[in-house]
Amino acid sequence: MKKLLPIIMLLVGSGAGVGAGIFLRPAPVEEETASLDQGAEASEEKPTEKAHDDHSDKAHAKTGEAAAGMEYVRLPNQFVVPLVEKERISAMVVMALSVEVVAGYGEDVLEKEPKLRDGFLRVLFDHASIGGFDGAFINNENLDVVRRKLKAVAQQVMGSDVANDVLIFEVARQDY
Repeated sequence: MKKLLPIIMLLVGSGAGVGAGIFLRPAPVEEETASLDQGAEASEEKPTEKAHDDHSDKAHAKTGEAAAGMEYVRLPNQFVVPLVEKERISAMVVMALSVEVVAGYGEDVLEKEPKLRDGFLRVLFDHASIGGFDGAFINNENLDVVRRKLKAVAQQVMGSDVANDVLIFEVARQDY
């Protein structure tokens, strides 16, 4: 009986593993492609040509829609902010940001990236100079202050009807 117990446990474990695999397998690919085709057809109905004059018209048309009417554009490079103490760099903060805009304006964000990057760096440097990245800098209060200021810059550059929010994807601090 002692020799059969490991074999029985092996069979029961294998059966349970196969059963779990069958039960937890992903949905068939055909259903996913059908839903993607429907989404592509809906997006083809939207006009691809856009004039820079109609920011507010397009934005007002999109504000009634759910979050699906928004587009998230991740800025390609991270933001590096040096923290200075006693005229020496004591740490570096690295942040990855994304801008939430009305769908269709993603290319505009990338076209205006230099101006956005300049404004964002000004906000981050100012925040660093007042000690905003010292101590527990990743608490919600500190990050909300930064988000509000970044959002104001994005709305100033992109237009308040186009830019909805700025999201902080990654935050890292390296002390020296």
